[in-house]
Amino acid sequence: MLHVRGSVQGVGFRPYVYRTAVRLGIAGGVWNATGGVVVDAEGEPEALDRLRAALFEAPLPARVENVEETAAGATVGGPGFGIRPSRVENRSTPRVPADLATCASCLRELFDPADRRFRYPFIACAECGPRYTAVLGTPYDRARTSYEPFPPCPACRAEYDDPASRRFHAQAIACPDCGPRVWADGDGSNDPVAAAVHALRAGGVVAVRGVGGVHLACDASDERAVGRLRAAKNRADKPFAVMFPGLEMLGRECVVDALALAALCGPESPIVLLPRRESTTLAPAVAPGLTEIGAFLPSWGLQHLLLAAYGAPLVMTSGNLSDEPIAVTNEEARARLGAWCDLLLLHDREIPGRADDSVVRVIAHAPRVFRRARGHAPGHFDLGFAAPDVCAVGADIRNTLCITRGREAFLSPHIGDLAGLDTQNAWAETRERMERLFHARPTAVAHDLHPGYHGTALALATGLPALAVQHHHAHVASCLVENGHPGPVIGVAWDGTGYGTDGTVWGGEFLVADLARFERRARLRPVALAGGDAAVREGWRMAIAYLMDAGLDPARIDARGAGTVARMISCGTGTVPTSSMGRLFDAVAALVGLRGASTYEGQAALELEALAARDGEPYVLPVIRSGELLELDPRAMIRAVVADVDAGVGSAEISARFHAALSVALAAACRAIRDETGLRTVALTGGCFGNRRLTELAAQALGADGFEVLLHSRVPAGDGGLALGQAAVAARRISDVPGHPR
Repeated sequence: MLHVRGSVQGVGFRPYVYRTAVRLGIAGGVWNATGGVVVDAEGEPEALDRLRAALFEAPLPARVENVEETAAGATVGGPGFGIRPSRVENRSTPRVPADLATCASCLRELFDPADRRFRYPFIACAECGPRYTAVLGTPYDRARTSYEPFPPCPACRAEYDDPASRRFHAQAIACPDCGPRVWADGDGSNDPVAAAVHALRAGGVVAVRGVGGVHLACDASDERAVGRLRAAKNRADKPFAVMFPGLEMLGRECVVDALALAALCGPESPIVLLPRRESTTLAPAVAPGLTEIGAFLPSWGLQHLLLAAYGAPLVMTSGNLSDEPIAVTNEEARARLGAWCDLLLLHDREIPGRADDSVVRVIAHAPRVFRRARGHAPGHFDLGFAAPDVCAVGADIRNTLCITRGREAFLSPHIGDLAGLDTQNAWAETRERMERLFHARPTAVAHDLHPGYHGTALALATGLPALAVQHHHAHVASCLVENGHPGPVIGVAWDGTGYGTDGTVWGGEFLVADLARFERRARLRPVALAGGDAAVREGWRMAIAYLMDAGLDPARIDARGAGTVARMISCGTGTVPTSSMGRLFDAVAALVGLRGASTYEGQAALELEALAARDGEPYVLPVIRSGELLELDPRAMIRAVVADVDAGVGSAEISARFHAALSVALAAACRAIRDETGLRTVALTGGCFGNRRLTELAAQALGADGFEVLLHSRVPAGDGGLALGQAAVAARRISDVPGHPR
C-alpha cells in the first residue's frame, strides 16, 4: 500500500497512476484519501518498483512530496486496476488543490467550431480548472464541489469513465448541455460575450464574474474609461492590473524575460509586474507614477473568449469598492456594483472559495509572490515540528489567515484590509472554511501584539486562548518556515509599521530570532511619528521629523500644517518614536519633491524605487552603537540628500544613492551582529523587501560578505505572509510548554 502526499488531488494524478499501473500489468486500485492518494498495488517486483519510481515522475501540475509504503493484507480483490471511491481518514490532514489555468488542450477545443465545447466558458479537464474556489469538502470529489448541482450528461459521463480521455475522473467536467451557464444581466441577447464587447467599446465598465470572484473590466487604452473606473472604485492612484489577449500584444507593451514568461504562462496564471515600454499605448491612469504594469493572461474560458473577441488589453481589477472584499455572488455583484457598471456578466456556478488574483514580481532571479491568492492558495507549509492546531489572525492590512494541523500550516488566499466590517465577515467565513477543509480544531489563536488592531479584537472574540506575537518576529518566522530553516538567524525586518515590545512603532529592525523567541539587536535610529496614522498617509510629516533630527530647518517643507507638526515634534506632543524604514522612504520621497502624501499604502516607496537611476554612489549611512542596540544613523544621509536637492542633482540619482546606502548599511549591521553571535544566515523580510532594487542590492552585499541569504518566494515578504509567522511562533511556544499535549 502506497500513501502518496503532495499536490496529488485535482491534478489528474489518479488517472496517471491508473494508466501507469495498467501499462505495467499491476492489479489493484487508486483512490483519494483525506491526506493524499492511496495506491493499492499487486504485481511483479520489477513492475512495482517501476510504479513507485513513476509516482515521482507524474507530469505537472501534480507534485509528489513523499511516498510512504505500508504492509497490507490481500486487499486488491481481483484482477485489473481501477479508480476507487474516495475514503475519509481522520488521522490524515487533507490537501486542497489550488485552481489551475486553462490548459492548452482545452484552449484548442474552446476555439474549435467542430468541438462540442466550442465557446463553452466552463471548459476544463483533469489538468485544469477551478479547484480551491469550487471545493466544498475533502477529499476532492465532484459531490464535494459546487459542480454537484450539475449532473454530467451522457457524453460527459462517458468521458469521465474513459481511461483514454483527458477528462477521466475530472471533477469539473461540464459542457453546454449539462454544466453551468453564463449570461449578460439585463441583456436579452444569446451572446453575452458580444454584449460585453459592445459595452467595452462604448467606453463602459463591465463586471465579469469569474472563478474566484468578480472582476471589473474596461478598455486599458481609454483614459476616460479608466478614470471612470477609478472614480467608481474610489481608487485615486493605486495601479490597475491589465489582462492581455496573448503574449504578442503583451510583448509590445511590456518587457518580458524568461522568468516572467514562465510565471505568466504557468498553471497559477498570476498577475506579473513587468517593466512598461516607453512606447506603450496603455492609458496613463492605469499605473500613474510607476514604470511597471501588473500584466496577466486569461486563466479560464470566459476570459479567453472575452479577450479574444475584444482584441485589445483590458483593465481587469477586483470587483469591489476600495477596502472591500471581492464580490463573489451574483447578488453581491448586483447590489455593490450594478448601479455604476454598464453590464454584468454572471453565471450560476457558486463560488464557495473567495480568491482574488495572485501577484508576482521577479526579484533576485526568481518570481516572488506579492499577493497570494488564486493559483497559489491555499498550499501548505511544513512547520518542522508537530503542535496542537492553531489559528493565526494575520495582519490588519493585506490580511491572510493561517490554520495549522499537526506539523503543517495552511495559508489562506488574500482577504483584504480588516478595517471594514465586510472584510471582517469575509475573514470569519474564510476561517470557518479553512478549519472545515483541513479538519482543524484550533486550541489557540495567534494575533499581532498591537492591542488596538482589528485582528486582535477578532482573536479575542473567538474565545480561544490568545497568544500575542510581535509583528517583526512574525515576519522573520514566516521567512524561516518558508525556507525550512529552524533558526536562529539574523532577521532583517523592514516595513512601515509594527507595534514594538516597548510601545513604540518599529519597522527598521535587526532581530536574532528562531520560531520561539527573538532579541532585538539593531534598528533604524528612531524619530518622531507626528499624528499617528496621518503620518503614514502624509510623508511630509516624516520629512519634517528627519530634517529636525538632522539639525536642519523644517521650514523647507511647504505643507499646510507644517508649522504645527514641527511644534508637536519640538515639544513631544502627539508623537511617538518610530524606527520605521517605510517612513524613511516616505520622508526621502517628500524631500526630493516626488510625493508629499500617499493615496495607498507604500505609494511613495514604490514611486521612489521606480524613479531610481541604474547606479548610484551610496550616501554615508553609518552604523553606530546606541546603548544596547546598534543603530543605522540617517542624519548625515538626510543632510546629503538636502544638499543634493539644493544643488539641482536629479531625483533619479538621489533615489539610486539612497537605495545603495541602505544596502551597504544593512550589510554592515549584519556583520557587526555576526561578530557578536557567530550567525551567518540572514533572513530579509517585511514589506520593504518587495522593493526589487533594495532586495537585490542587499542580497548582493550580504553574499559578498559570506552570508547565506533567505528570501521569500511562495509567501509575501509583506503583511500577506504575516499569519504564517504568527501561527509558527504560537505553535512553537505551545509545543515547548512542558506537559502540553502534542
